Amino acid sequence: MAYLDQNPALGYPLAAGFGLLVGSFLNVVILRLPRRLEWTWKRDAREVLEQPEVYDPPPPGIVVERSHCPHCKHVLAWYENIPVFSYLALRGRCRHCGTRISPQYPLVELLTMLLFLACVWRFGFGWQGFGAMVFTGFLVALSGIDLRTQLLPDQLTLPLMWLGLIAASDNLYFPAKPALLGAVAGYVSLWSVWWLFKQLTGKEGMGHGDFKLLAAIGAWTGLKGVLPTILLSSLVGAIVGSIWLATKGRDRATPIPFGPYLAIAGWVVFFWGERMLDAYLRFAGLR
Repeated sequence: MAYLDQNPALGYPLAAGFGLLVGSFLNVVILRLPRRLEWTWKRDAREVLEQPEVYDPPPPGIVVERSHCPHCKHVLAWYENIPVFSYLALRGRCRHCGTRISPQYPLVELLTMLLFLACVWRFGFGWQGFGAMVFTGFLVALSGIDLRTQLLPDQLTLPLMWLGLIAASDNLYFPAKPALLGAVAGYVSLWSVWWLFKQLTGKEGMGHGDFKLLAAIGAWTGLKGVLPTILLSSLVGAIVGSIWLATKGRDRATPIPFGPYLAIAGWVVFFWGERMLDAYLRFAGLR
């Protein structure tokens, strides 16, 4: 790791390549995990309700099954599955049936690559940089899933929270106490808003996954990072959400996934939270 810090000309290309590979895997998670969860929920519901078994083969797994064209089911060869480059070489179409390939694939791969480069630029090539990559990868996957399905699976939010607490137990970014308090404050703050809104309107204003995602972000940013994350995500969500509703011609009752805004705000606060807080205190004349 020290060698890579001293030789960034080697370290940054390695980080970029690693980001492309992880981004390719995150695409699989974004597309397949919700389908696997839905299949599991239906199977469990039939068991609880004591309904007869039906033929319902499981969707492709996340790790074992190879990538294939969703239209013609053509299994991709290794040279058709190179992140970004295969998409460009195939001109965005399946080589077998000619169906257009979703631009999500190269966009997620490029986004992950850029964010991983930011991780090593900010934290170096040691454990802090690797932890930042882990945090970033989870946020990308959760954002993609929420945008597509309005789900924030426990299978991702809870491990992300525990990994943040584990990192804090070794004082990777800060001590364990701020991480624990951040996780608690993150969950309780959004749960309180949800509970109050439900009591006043009889409706649920957000999903429970948002509570758990903010708890996970609190474990990685500490207690000081929870409030800036809430404020920044609310600001970004209000602006982007309003623009999206206006362009789509939807009303304000249309549900909008909040997870991506939490992820963006949490990532920014994780990287620059201390500097943002210090700048605000100086601006307010408190320092």
